[in-house]
Amino acid sequence: MGAWSARHRKTAVFGWLLFVVLAAYLGGMHGSTKITDSEQMPGQVAQAARILDDAGIKSPAGEVVLVQSRTLMADDPSFKAVVEQVATAVRATGKAGELHSPYETGAISADKHSALLQFTVIGEDDKAAVANVPPIMDAVTGVQKQHPELTVEEYGQASSGKWFDEQFSSDFARAEWTAVPLALGILLIAFGALVAAVLPVVLALTAFIAASGLVALSSGMLHTSGDASSVMLLVGLAVGVDYCLFYLRREREERAAGHDAETALRIAAATSGRAVLVSGITVVVAIGGMFLTGIATFKAMSFATILVVITAVLGSLTVLPALLSMLGDRVEKGRVPFLHRLRRDTNEGSRFWNAVLTPVLRHPLAAAGLATVALLAIASPTLTMHTAKLTFQQQLSKDNALVATSQRIQDAFPGSPSPATVVIKAKDISSPEMKQALADLQSKALATGRMHGPTSLTVHAEQNVATVDIPLNGSGNDTTSAEALKVLREQVVPATVGGIAGAETPVTGSTAASIDFNKQMSGSMLPVFGFVVGFAFLLMLCSFRSLSIAVTAVILNLLSVGAAYGVLALVFQHGIGASLIGTEGVGAVESWIPLFLFVILFGLSMDYHVFVVSRIKEAHDRGLPTGAAVAHGIRTTAGVVTSAAVIMVGVFSVFGTLSMQTMKQMGVGLAAAVLIDATVIRAVLLPAVMSLLGDRNWYLPRWLHWLPRIEGEAPAAAPAGTGTHRGRGDHELIG
Repeated sequence: MGAWSARHRKTAVFGWLLFVVLAAYLGGMHGSTKITDSEQMPGQVAQAARILDDAGIKSPAGEVVLVQSRTLMADDPSFKAVVEQVATAVRATGKAGELHSPYETGAISADKHSALLQFTVIGEDDKAAVANVPPIMDAVTGVQKQHPELTVEEYGQASSGKWFDEQFSSDFARAEWTAVPLALGILLIAFGALVAAVLPVVLALTAFIAASGLVALSSGMLHTSGDASSVMLLVGLAVGVDYCLFYLRREREERAAGHDAETALRIAAATSGRAVLVSGITVVVAIGGMFLTGIATFKAMSFATILVVITAVLGSLTVLPALLSMLGDRVEKGRVPFLHRLRRDTNEGSRFWNAVLTPVLRHPLAAAGLATVALLAIASPTLTMHTAKLTFQQQLSKDNALVATSQRIQDAFPGSPSPATVVIKAKDISSPEMKQALADLQSKALATGRMHGPTSLTVHAEQNVATVDIPLNGSGNDTTSAEALKVLREQVVPATVGGIAGAETPVTGSTAASIDFNKQMSGSMLPVFGFVVGFAFLLMLCSFRSLSIAVTAVILNLLSVGAAYGVLALVFQHGIGASLIGTEGVGAVESWIPLFLFVILFGLSMDYHVFVVSRIKEAHDRGLPTGAAVAHGIRTTAGVVTSAAVIMVGVFSVFGTLSMQTMKQMGVGLAAAVLIDATVIRAVLLPAVMSLLGDRNWYLPRWLHWLPRIEGEAPAAAPAGTGTHRGRGDHELIG
């Protein structure tokens, strides 16, 4: 691929540009089809969403206005006047649907100092409701300004949805504008030349743009989501820059060793190009494991990430060598004198990594033992990890205005802020038998003592569907709420509406969604882990034709993932060091984060492993003893791995600074794992273990000799007049 691209460089470059432009244009024309509610969640929640979707019933976005006074009681005339003023202001916007006074519904707190005005926001879907809620929010704010002695605040699905949409867009834009310059700055330090630094960023961004268009084009078959775009940017920028960095550094290294431009490109293609291809396939296979969860959001993330990785690999193996062939040594244009000199002085490995590697190779057993103990210590908080679907209050800072309002509502009206909803589909929803069952459902739910009023019944006679809202005790994601939901699902519903022949009676709501999601995630963990580990092992086995290297790769990657889990539990669950990233411990890790991190990290960790071990094997195949090959491989790749790791850590850390807790957890988990992987794993544990194994590193049982040879052949060929620089890659590889 590299040779063809170099010979047909105009075709490769303009073909790539045409591909990017067409993919982006056609994707924009097609638009993105988003995941529906019935696809997004598993279990009874999905069943309930499907019933409502089939019946054409759209649940309106519910909102409440809290009116609260420290001195006045709810039955005080002046308090009632403020409630009525709020109701009049909300109605006057023309954007509110059904409005219920607290004096009608009984939504008055036990201490009589708080009342909830309840209403819905008109709109066929959540997006329309979010668009219609601003005038209502302005009206409520206007009443608050007129009565500063009272608390008059709005909270609900539409107002919180509006905040999330705006914040998500703002965070995503900030991530884009921060991550790209950050990667460019690190590459400038790594290469010391502007043109060489710009190339990887440009290729990574064009790969992301093309992949985004492809995701939109295919979203009719596999629906996508906003989270998928965030993950695609995160992974696409990281791997795209890394792949180009590996390739470009090897080509520059071979030119510095005295090879002509064509030979340098051929060597880079046969070595780093092959490493890029193998690591790209490994990343794709690992991320493909998310399809086994059966959850639409994960499928969307997986598909989008696979497309961006494949696109990044394609660009690195085709348009990059074409550009390098065009530019030649002009890739060093725009040199920054001090940075370029620093980069040139570190081609053989920095003093720091030499200082680290020397004692590791001298005392490999002690180094391996200390590194393993350190990693296990970092991973130990994983044993206490608690996962849950984070609530709105946990997702955001306590200083957030909406969080403060929701907490005041929770304090005044204890119980789950979002009720459980029983969705009933029957042959005849208006039959006397069903009417009695619906009444029994509400009375028996309250009789358990685990649920509280007011309950709400809505009957859609034409569709033979009814919904019953029943508030649960607890906060919504605690043990109290979980037990209440279990009683509702397993005792109350079967004894009432569930006993009617032919009736479907799923229970949904935020608590139900969290429990069903966690159950699905728990059930899919083992299949996903088994798939990813098994296929990664097979890929390493086929790539290096060594059982030892395949086993070592899996174990080292599991250690880095375990360490990342430990950091997550320590920071976000227990709150240790959380203030350093502007957050606090919330007592739990988002339920989907561990599995997501596992598949992403297992794939990304292979980038470094494949790159480093490929260089070690290359040196060993040329005749170097294993110990010398390990030392050579680590020293000559230290600069590249360090630069690549710093870029990945930088990009991932940007997401750790965003507003939402899930983005912080994802960013910090990925950054911590890559940092640990590139330092402790690749610079200490890997060389120590390979030194201890010696020639057993290349062990392949006879019964596996049938495996195909996919590595390149490596006859040594030093360039004339340069001498023999063993270990610097000054040989031509013919794949």
